[in-house]
Amino acid sequence: MKLLSVNVGRARAVPYTDQPEGLSAIDKRPADGLVRVAAPGPKGVGRSGLAGDTVCDIRHHGGDDQAVYAVAREDLDDWERELGRPLANGAFGENLTTAGLDVSGARIGERWRIGAGVVLEVTCGRIPCRTFQGHLGERGWVKRFTRKGAPGAYLRVVEPGEIRAGDPVEVVHLPDHDVTVAMEFRATTTERDLLPRLLAAGAALHPEALRAARAYVEKYGS
Repeated sequence: MKLLSVNVGRARAVPYTDQPEGLSAIDKRPADGLVRVAAPGPKGVGRSGLAGDTVCDIRHHGGDDQAVYAVAREDLDDWERELGRPLANGAFGENLTTAGLDVSGARIGERWRIGAGVVLEVTCGRIPCRTFQGHLGERGWVKRFTRKGAPGAYLRVVEPGEIRAGDPVEVVHLPDHDVTVAMEFRATTTERDLLPRLLAAGAALHPEALRAARAYVEKYGS
């Protein structure tokens, strides 16, 4: 398991965002050399966990629980075959493009060590949005991506440090539950009856998903 690329993006004007300034940094490109990774601060204030990367929409992106976004190269390859077009590392706006790692199959709370010292913790899957669809230029992309159920994973920074393309990735903590990123994604999008099962992940789960699971149980029971 290794890191194929570390991807960062700069804000630029685009026609497909609802941001008042009309800016997005979803167009991520592989960075050269070492990139500093650290917790950016709470949502609504903190932005990206990667130095040199920009988050424009802090309502829905960035912050400690969504500090880093990872996508498996294998999933990008699968989409390449389905869409009939090339997808470079960073094409989905991901910060980390990995090889040999089942990103969407990772358990919530699973921890990865990247390189010598950075440790990241899986929190949730990525919810597709209008900006993602506009960036890809695929009609019906939000529904198509949702049906696929392989959203990639957001991670929080447990131990900061520096990473670079080629660094090994090691799973250093595997929680004792079966709540995967893919399950969390289905529960919060198309299969709401799965929400009670998310509670097994506890505090490692993204706070918004945790609140949704608790509210569902309170209303409908487990």
